[in-house]
Amino acid sequence: MSTHDVQIETLKPMRVASIWGFGPSPENEAWQKLEAWAKPQGLYGDLANHPIFGFNNPNPSAGSPNYGYELWLQVGPDTLPEGDLRILDFAGGLYAVQRCEVPKGKFEQIGETWKELVTWLEDSKYKQGTHQWLEKSIANSSPDLEFVLDLYLPIAE
Repeated sequence: MSTHDVQIETLKPMRVASIWGFGPSPENEAWQKLEAWAKPQGLYGDLANHPIFGFNNPNPSAGSPNYGYELWLQVGPDTLPEGDLRILDFAGGLYAVQRCEVPKGKFEQIGETWKELVTWLEDSKYKQGTHQWLEKSIANSSPDLEFVLDLYLPIAE
């Protein structure tokens, strides 16, 4: 990997709707819940104005097939919590960002790209930040890809 694959980006503070899934495939559960809430609100599918970020919460642990996955959808100041949906204020932060294109059925590409990004960090002038690691959903029209993510590794100078 070359350094031009990694971009440095500052995420501004944002208000987010948070939904969570837990189990052997919590990403699917979280996405179903988010879609069910966000579509009727007119917020789903507008990634330019309402980006979606996700992350493990809690991380997978040895000996258990279960872990959690949390999704954040950027919302406006008037959005209120309802049911399982929480509203959070994210402080933002400095990130190293790398694109991750996931071919059909090749979900291991996500972990491999995270490893590349951490290796980049070890050789950079930055140190690891303490704010939230994130995976941002990117619009994708390729039939050869499951999905596309921008991986956000928290950094500090």
